[in-house]
Order: sequence, then C-alpha cells, then structure tokens
Amino acid sequence: MRHDWIFDVLRDLKAYALSNGLPALAVKADEALRVARAEMAVRPATEAGADPDGTGSAVPRRPH
Repeated sequence: MRHDWIFDVLRDLKAYALSNGLPALAVKADEALRVARAEMAVRPATEAGADPDGTGSAVPRRPH
C-alpha cells in the first residue's frame, strides 16, 4: 500500500499524545487510524487522481 506512511504518523501522534497527557488527542488519533484503515480498505490503489505525480502522494507536489 502506497499510503502506509499515514498510519505511522497517526500511530506516532497517538503515542505522543498518550506520553504527554493529551488523552483527547490520543482518542482522535485512534479514530483517525480507524477511518484511514476503513477508507484505504475500500479504495482501489489505482483510483483516478489518487497518485497524480507517481510519488505515492494524493497531493500534487509543487516546486519550492
């Protein structure tokens, strides 16, 4: 799956929240993990517009 990185980010956010006394944020990060899993499970990997520039990102990159 090309979007595995988002799961890592959300797990890190949840861990950070739990370690720093932010329980509401931890709950929301966990909720976001569940939503991401559910959406990725039903979304075809080659869905139109999902990877416009071949980088694995749904967001087109712009030169800086």
